[in-house]
Amino acid sequence: MSGKPLPLRPHHGMCMAYFVGLGYSGGFSAHMAELLEELAPGRPVRLTVGTDAVCSHCPNNHGGVCHKPERVAGYDRAVLELCGLAEGQVLPFGAFTGLVQEKILAAGLRPGICKGCQWNEVCASHASRWA
Repeated sequence: MSGKPLPLRPHHGMCMAYFVGLGYSGGFSAHMAELLEELAPGRPVRLTVGTDAVCSHCPNNHGGVCHKPERVAGYDRAVLELCGLAEGQVLPFGAFTGLVQEKILAAGLRPGICKGCQWNEVCASHASRWA
């Protein structure tokens, strides 16, 4: 791993797997597309249950706090638990997405985690880019 670890919410490992250009705003979508292009498999990420690199362009980020903090923290905790990871852990992006794919997406557990998410139908209708 090389470079400074990029802060990343664990549940964003699922969101990024199904991102197809839709988002909360044009700026958010453009930023997500840029992140997906920049995040090489060896890039270190630091798992955080708080605002991260993806959230930086989200209109629901109000001064570093999500407008639904408990809901998204629940998504994060579920991903950490199912993948056997811990908040604050640093690992290569490719290793993280591999765990998300194996332990959650391929296992069919995403719908149970994401049941309250407005993007659930979008994710359900596309294949994971991590597969």
